[in-house]
Amino acid sequence: MNFLIKILNLISKLPLKVLYMFSDIIFFLNYYIVAYRKNVITQNLKNSFPEKSPEEIQQIKKKFYLNFSDYLVETVKSFTISETESRVRMQHINQQVFHDAKAEGKNVIMLAGHVFNWEWINAMARFIPQEHCHPVYRKVNNDFWENQMRKVRSRFGNEALEANEVILNIFRSKNDGNSAYMFVADQTPHFSHVTYGLEFLNQRTPAFIGYDKLATRMDLAFIYCEMKKVKRGYYQVNYHRIYPDGEKFTENEVVKKFHKLLENTLRKRPDNYLWSHRKWKYQDSIKKFDSEKI
Repeated sequence: MNFLIKILNLISKLPLKVLYMFSDIIFFLNYYIVAYRKNVITQNLKNSFPEKSPEEIQQIKKKFYLNFSDYLVETVKSFTISETESRVRMQHINQQVFHDAKAEGKNVIMLAGHVFNWEWINAMARFIPQEHCHPVYRKVNNDFWENQMRKVRSRFGNEALEANEVILNIFRSKNDGNSAYMFVADQTPHFSHVTYGLEFLNQRTPAFIGYDKLATRMDLAFIYCEMKKVKRGYYQVNYHRIYPDGEKFTENEVVKKFHKLLENTLRKRPDNYLWSHRKWKYQDSIKKFDSEKI
């Protein structure tokens, strides 16, 4: 295992222009030979965009495989990428929302989707005025990759937290505008934890709602992270404040607003999402379905 870590770290230190040669090979193998999760990707796209022709679906799918291959090598690059290179490759737009939250004395909850490349958001800890920045990671069965993801999300001054401990941490921490927590909030709950669902991309979608408990119980600042791939190796993340319709968020309001923002992002750039994920596999486990259009 130590040998594998050393090899990956050495690969990670290669220039991205070299790593993208590996990406091209991965794309060729995944798309033309292995057909990695081809059926899952195709069905997800067809269900999400029923208005698109087979030719359009095929075009999106091919671009997805290209972006996914880039994501894989960029994730390895994130093991050792420098802060300087990260600043060049990831542009952070509308940072004022973090200063506003700080002035209001409200801790920040950042909500992102599995839009490429969400792993490169981490360097924003150097930009925002909050003293404590906590990317949230989820336990995986492979100890090696869990340790690596925790290390990656703890770089640049971040303090990574495991998903099962973050809610309690937020409730126990002082809500003074000095902390920010980043959720990849379109996670699929385990079927035993599926309670609430909504219509997202034309499908009954089980929704992770842990952050909704925070919205209804605490006066926090919620921020949507809109990812955009500008070109290969260069991204923008635009931060949008999510406000309640009334004085405070009602039950599941922030969940619906996040999914609406994410759906708008995906309709603009559908090839830049993790379509290989079996996001809709627990549709039948939804106990409370919100049929209201988001």
